Amino acid sequence: MMRLATLLATAVCALATPAAAQTFAVTNATVATGDGGEPIEDGYVVVENGAIAQVGRGTPSGNYSVIDAGGAWVTPGIFATVTNLGLWDVGAVSESNDSRAGNSPFSAALDVAPVVNPASQHILVHRAAGITRAATVTMPSASIFGGQGALIDLGADPQAISRPRAFQVVTLGERGGRIAGGSRAATHALLRNALREAGSYGDGARIPAGGARADLRTGDDLPIDPRLAGRETERAGEALLTRFDAAALVPVVRGEQPLYVYVERASDIRAALALTQEFPRLELVLVGASEGWLVADEIAAAGVPVIADGLDDLPANFEELAATQSNIGRMVKAGVKVAINAAAMENPRNLNQYAGNLVALTRIPGADGLSWGEAFAAITSVPASISGMGGKAGVLARGATGDLVIWDGDPLEVGAMPVKVYIDGIEQPLDSHQSRLRDRYRDLDTSDLPKGYDW
Repeated sequence: MMRLATLLATAVCALATPAAAQTFAVTNATVATGDGGEPIEDGYVVVENGAIAQVGRGTPSGNYSVIDAGGAWVTPGIFATVTNLGLWDVGAVSESNDSRAGNSPFSAALDVAPVVNPASQHILVHRAAGITRAATVTMPSASIFGGQGALIDLGADPQAISRPRAFQVVTLGERGGRIAGGSRAATHALLRNALREAGSYGDGARIPAGGARADLRTGDDLPIDPRLAGRETERAGEALLTRFDAAALVPVVRGEQPLYVYVERASDIRAALALTQEFPRLELVLVGASEGWLVADEIAAAGVPVIADGLDDLPANFEELAATQSNIGRMVKAGVKVAINAAAMENPRNLNQYAGNLVALTRIPGADGLSWGEAFAAITSVPASISGMGGKAGVLARGATGDLVIWDGDPLEVGAMPVKVYIDGIEQPLDSHQSRLRDRYRDLDTSDLPKGYDW
């Protein structure tokens, strides 16, 4: 009994101890670095203590535990943006769905960091699809503001949040007009009022600069926004925002926190870009932008990045009448930094297939697609850069996080699947509820099942 108790105690300690980052080399691989270039044949990648140490062709220098890829593809992990990963389990069951807060008295103050569930089956499923990091946020519902999104990693550990309060979201266009009172005019009045109220409140409450991007945690390890603990309560009687909402928008007005603007129509895109004339410190990111190709030169001149829907070829509503599959290709050709929008698809795990379709567009006369390297960058290094992790995620480069995926084929081809996934240099499990159900029912022989009932 004593020996059994000792073994059980040892097992419990082993389960409680987080996995350590590994040091290893992957050789004999087709390496796609994610930087927009073409893949490297006979390449290698070295991971040391959770970070990328070497990338090149041939044989790495030094003594490492070696994984021979046998010519398989090795890439950085996919970076999914914008998503609601970790915020829901069953979409139709409201108790398990934190992706919207339609009855909340708050809007911009909504913060997903304390509610992300790292054990969500959606995180497990998408990790098995090669997605290692994501930007996740609640969607606008009661207000044009959806709240503050977080950057997360999809590792099998309880610490999913990489950066809380990484960005703020707002919706314009048709949806924004409906929420604000029935017209786009109401949306713009509400948005401008909110930004001005936030600017005044930030000065009056003496909110310090730079807090939005810091990973500040309380004693219980929940990344609660420290601005919401302020004691400033006296406000003008005509203020429309709650104190918490005003505080949450302060870093947006100061240019410390990017504002992700959901917008589709060309004229609405121009109106969003014009916001910087009134609020010059705004750091805008356009999301959706189905008609972005019509104003691509203006977007490029403004230096505003876009997280665009992958392959909108038919208008889903009036603000997308000029939708075309060539939208992303034409914006990239004009010099716009474009990532593929994960929110535009039912399953973000299909990001690599959407990227592959953009490569296929280059073979259609009159269409504008992306090269293989550009398309893969649109789901790796570009969304990482837009999210503030440029050079650290979505790329195989010295000093970047050790997020690595080994595939059984070209990752932009339909049917290609990861065989190994590493996050921060730690190999991740690839099983989920879906895979367990698949394995359970793969054998349809019912002879060994217990008797159920008789007719």
